[in-house]
Amino acid sequence: MSALMSRFVHALPPPRYLAPPLAGIDISASGVKGVRLRDTARGLVLDSWAAEYLSPGAFAGGDFAEAETIASAIAKVAGTLGVSSVSAALPEAKSYLFEAVVAGETSDELRTAVGERLTELVPLPPEETLFDIVATGASEQGIRVAGTGFAKRIADRELATYDLARVGVRSLEGETSAMARALLAPGDDAAILVIDLGKTTTKLAIVEARIPRFTTTIGIGGHAFTLAVQKHFGVTEVEARRVKIEHGIVAAPGNEDYLAAMLSTVAAIKDEVARRLEYWQEREAKLAGHGPVARAVIAGGNASVRGLPEYLEAALRIPVALGDVFTNFASRDHWIPELDYAESLAYATAIGLALHDYAPR
Repeated sequence: MSALMSRFVHALPPPRYLAPPLAGIDISASGVKGVRLRDTARGLVLDSWAAEYLSPGAFAGGDFAEAETIASAIAKVAGTLGVSSVSAALPEAKSYLFEAVVAGETSDELRTAVGERLTELVPLPPEETLFDIVATGASEQGIRVAGTGFAKRIADRELATYDLARVGVRSLEGETSAMARALLAPGDDAAILVIDLGKTTTKLAIVEARIPRFTTTIGIGGHAFTLAVQKHFGVTEVEARRVKIEHGIVAAPGNEDYLAAMLSTVAAIKDEVARRLEYWQEREAKLAGHGPVARAVIAGGNASVRGLPEYLEAALRIPVALGDVFTNFASRDHWIPELDYAESLAYATAIGLALHDYAPR
């Protein structure tokens, strides 16, 4: 969210050789993940990545419950990456998306017009609200804009945590915007459902032209799959995660009991996703003038469960595929990521954040 706080806006960007490294840090319930990118003559490559895991409850529901613990993890990740400042994300669970038609021509005029109507767009006192907007087109009544609002205290708390870690923040934006930037190519204007399957939650976002138009969070994540495997096989959590990835939800001889245990959890997520998608397809898209969702992309630390895309595709009746967080990187003809594909899906938001300041050569 480039205009969210003026302290991070630079009128004249520095030359490439003076610009700070492209780096992003993402904080979630499972931990702190960061990446550093390198721009080469053939395109972007992943220079380094790092993760520090958090104890349960340290970061939950978008709240920095244990600021010192999180700051320590941020400092370790930044140290591993070799960076002193990063792009960071504000939690989707604390965001308010809105759309409006306003009068104006310049970005300042549009922001002023939105600010005058903020009370009807965001359920927060205007003086306690930070927001950013992007123009999405013109209409007879004015300019259509899509925006995101956050409570100022949420941003202040996050910035204080980064200050505690002694890591600078170059930009703040919603995590959904960052994830869409990583998974989708510029010019991909279709309405796409992004499914972020995390440890304790599943975040859903419908983006159009890579701009978030609808977001929500489901209180079930991939850890529920792990618990189902643990209960069925009586194994440790580490072994359960391995079994979950290898067996997935693919039918196999003698696998019936295990599959039933997994599907009971997967079906709960599927039903919630289907309900939100049906609402969009049948009502919201038509009322707001958006296109129907054309396909779904899955990412997140628990996305690589075997058979999951096929299972969701059959239920949602749209194409569903695992995402590629290196969509906007150098061609695989010239560069092969060292980061394991399944693991890379957990870094989608961090990579999208690092891409925030990237300008192709």
